[in-house]
Amino acid sequence: MLQELEQDNLQEIIAENDKVIVQYGATWCGNCRIMKPKMKRLAGSYEGITFLYVDAEKLPESRKLAQVTNLPTFAAFKGGELVNQTQTNKEEKLKELIDEIADN
Repeated sequence: MLQELEQDNLQEIIAENDKVIVQYGATWCGNCRIMKPKMKRLAGSYEGITFLYVDAEKLPESRKLAQVTNLPTFAAFKGGELVNQTQTNKEEKLKELIDEIADN
């Protein structure tokens, strides 16, 4: 399930969950809108990973955790640490990022 962050508390969620994938996006970003349903579909395919959507414009503290400069940015956190990130509009690249923290 893809959960949309309503408040700037990503740090807490990362601390409470071992594996987190975050899509940083914005309402004006076309590629963000294209990737969001793909992210939602992938979220249903993985157990034990928390999937989040963060509006990078509205939640600046959450944005800082991955030093987001381009949108969409996808970030993988494991054990409270940023493992990797990618800026992409390709589902395959997103899947590769998720697989880095998944237990396969």
